[in-house]
Amino acid sequence: MKLLRSTLLLLLLLCTSNNFAQIIQTTLSPNQVPKPPSNWTQKNQLGFDISEIAFVNWSAGGTSSISGLFKGEFGRTYAKKNHKWVNELIVKYGLNKQDGTELRKTDDAIQFNSTYGFRKDTASNWYYSSKLNFNTQFTNGYNYPNTDVAISKPFAPAYIFLGAGAENSNKQKNRVFYFSPITLKTTLVLDQDLANQGAFGVKKATYMTDPLDPNSQILIDEGQKVKAEFGILFTAYMKNEIYKNVFYENRLSLYTDYLNKFGNVDIDYDTRLDLVVNAYVKANIGFHLIYDDDIKTKKDVVDPATGATTQVNNGPRMQLRQVLGVGLVYAFQ
Repeated sequence: MKLLRSTLLLLLLLCTSNNFAQIIQTTLSPNQVPKPPSNWTQKNQLGFDISEIAFVNWSAGGTSSISGLFKGEFGRTYAKKNHKWVNELIVKYGLNKQDGTELRKTDDAIQFNSTYGFRKDTASNWYYSSKLNFNTQFTNGYNYPNTDVAISKPFAPAYIFLGAGAENSNKQKNRVFYFSPITLKTTLVLDQDLANQGAFGVKKATYMTDPLDPNSQILIDEGQKVKAEFGILFTAYMKNEIYKNVFYENRLSLYTDYLNKFGNVDIDYDTRLDLVVNAYVKANIGFHLIYDDDIKTKKDVVDPATGATTQVNNGPRMQLRQVLGVGLVYAFQ
C-alpha cells in the first residue's frame, strides 16, 4: 500500500511539474506562437548584364567596346479571397562605350503597372479589373551621333493608361489576359521645345511668317504638352519554363483610339528568353518591338550651302531593339 501511495504521489508531482513548465514556457516565449499568414507577397530582383570585346593588333580589324545594363524588377501583390491587387515596377538603364565614340545610351525605361481585380468566387479565373500603367525614361535620348539636340527627355514622352475591363488570370499556367473597352491614354510631353515640334503626337506650335524677315517665323501658340485619347486596350503576359532552367516570357500591349484613326493599332511587344545558370547567374536574349503612328522617327539633313545640320521627321517606323546579355541577378526580401 505504501508503494502504491508513493507511486501515485510521484506521478502527480511529474504531471504538475510538466503543466507548470508549459505555463512558464508559454508565458515567457510568446514569440514562438506562429504568426498568421500575410496576404502580401513580394518580389525584389536586381540584375546587371555586361558585355565586352577588346582588340590589340588584331589583323582582321575591329572596334573595342564595353556595354552594361542595369535592371530592377519589384513587385507587391495582395490576394485575399475574391480580391487581388498586383503592383509592378520595372526599371532599366544601359550604356555603351566604343573606341572613338562618346558614351551612348542603349536602354532607358521606367514602367509601373497596378491592377486591382475582383471575382465572384474563388474558383473563377475571371476578374472585374481596373488597370493603371505608366511609362517614361530617366535621361535624354539622342539620334546618335547628333548629341546636340535631344529627341526625347524624362516625361517627354510619358504615357499613362487608365481603364477598366475584364482580366483572366491563371496562376498555375502563369498567364494573364486583360481587355478594356474603356481606356484613357494620356501622352505627356513636358518639354516645351519638343511640344512645339508636335513630338509624340501632341498638337504642335503655330507660327506665322515675320513680316520684317520672310526667313523668320513668329510663335503664335505654343505646342500642347498633353494629349488625351480614349480607346480599347488589350494586354497579355505569359511566362513558361519550356525546358529545365529555360524560361520564355512575353508581354504584349495593343491599343487603338475610338476617335483618332480607329483600327490603327499601337503595338508594344517585349519577348525574352532567360537561361538560368544558378541562383545568381543568368543569360538572356530578347526582342522589343514598338509601333506607334504618333512617334515619328528623326533623320539629320545637311544643308549643302551652309553645312548646317537639322533634324526632320521621317514618318512613323517599326522600332526594334535586340538584347543579348549575361550577368548577375540578386533577389532579396
